[in-house]
Amino acid sequence: MLKRLHIYFKEMYPIIPRLLLGLIVFGEIYFIVLLNNGVTQFQIGVQEVIGGFTVFSFLLWLRIADDFKDYELDCRLFSHRPLPSGRVKKKDLAIFVTILIAVTVGLNVVFMNNFWFFLFLYVYGTLMSLWFFHKKKIQKSLPLALVTHNPVQMIMNVYIISFTCIKYGLSAFTLTNFLAAWTLYFPALIWEVSRKIRAPKDETEYVTYSKLFGYKKSTMFVLILTWVDILTNVLLVWNLNKISVVALLLNTGWMTWKFVQFMEEPTRFKIVEKVERYTYIQESMMLITIAAYIMFGKV
Repeated sequence: MLKRLHIYFKEMYPIIPRLLLGLIVFGEIYFIVLLNNGVTQFQIGVQEVIGGFTVFSFLLWLRIADDFKDYELDCRLFSHRPLPSGRVKKKDLAIFVTILIAVTVGLNVVFMNNFWFFLFLYVYGTLMSLWFFHKKKIQKSLPLALVTHNPVQMIMNVYIISFTCIKYGLSAFTLTNFLAAWTLYFPALIWEVSRKIRAPKDETEYVTYSKLFGYKKSTMFVLILTWVDILTNVLLVWNLNKISVVALLLNTGWMTWKFVQFMEEPTRFKIVEKVERYTYIQESMMLITIAAYIMFGKV
């Protein structure tokens, strides 16, 4: 079983990089909320580590749940993947995810201060794994699946924000918290749509947004989302570091150029690859902004 799980994690969800990602996501929102509220004396301890682990654990659970949900489709279109290929068994993943959820729940009950927000996050995740009890309707509609599933990123952000506000006694209903709830939602939404945009010659049986709406309209939609995303980021870092604002805008300008190139000639590259590069740079700049403010103050 352990060998089979190792195969799954290696190909579908590399543990160490994704654990670091969970800590980074938690840390970015945590510090953005604190710094925009003028808090510069931090009380970092086991709770923050558990918060980052919860983000990692929750996203891993969603990954496994998606493999169960899409098993029949994957057997037809992605038979090389660990689960549909038979190299990993459903029982392996079921046992592992049960232990994972039990550990995550236990840690949050014992150490965290926002259990009700945690519970809401996992209830929503459970409903997602069950297609909100409307599998036939949602599974057949890509836009409906997006509308019902993608908000989970925002709910995860609210989990982090709630912990931060409770721990430091901050007001929950502020513009900063509102923007922070959106700041990692948009990158997730942009990536989710972009990975299902293809050049006409690359379309298969797999349903994509480009097949439903055309690659130009789909790309324009993502372009608009990208500029909405940069607006939230700029507003969050404006009072922290003006140099970062310039860097964020330059990165968005580069991404806009790539969107235009793809709409002119979709066979030039895969748009999701450019989106991933844009996102890595964008989020790295956010982290650098946080680090610079902590070390040097406002610039």
